[in-house]
Amino acid sequence: MSQRAVFLDRDGVINRAIVRNGKPYPPPSMDELEILPGVPEALQRLHDAGFLLIVVTNQPDVARGTQLRSTVEAMHDFLRAQLPLDAMLACYHDDHDACECRKPAPGLLLEAARSHQIKLAASYMVGDRWRDIEAGKRAGCTTLFIDYQYDEAMMSKPDVTVRSLAEAADWILRHA
Repeated sequence: MSQRAVFLDRDGVINRAIVRNGKPYPPPSMDELEILPGVPEALQRLHDAGFLLIVVTNQPDVARGTQLRSTVEAMHDFLRAQLPLDAMLACYHDDHDACECRKPAPGLLLEAARSHQIKLAASYMVGDRWRDIEAGKRAGCTTLFIDYQYDEAMMSKPDVTVRSLAEAADWILRHA
């Protein structure tokens, strides 16, 4: 276990989340998928510093029947083509499935750690919702929360709160 990683949520961290009534949702189509400003540069700086960049994302709309898995995978293909990402892992389950991969469970992070020889204690989880933070904590990572002031309870306390992925990258690079 020698690699360091930055684990990244997708919607709200890499691409713009669609916010309705104070709650974030994934973009429903490729036409609405927008990489957030500053993300390519922030990811490149982390990549150049030797971090593996791994997206870990809940996509429960597939289980709910409101999104096609092929659409989500097309979004992932687009993001991989545009950004220096090493892997993208997705959970397509909903809460009632009680799987180990749906955040706040740490399953996606643990899977990535096994397959990429990642030292979790030397790694970071960046997210914009409490589930991301809790998954990172359960996996043993330092957690960074991008605070968009969503209208939802924060059920897990992050190690660091920031306003953007660029600010998160700055903090990681200063403290790594």
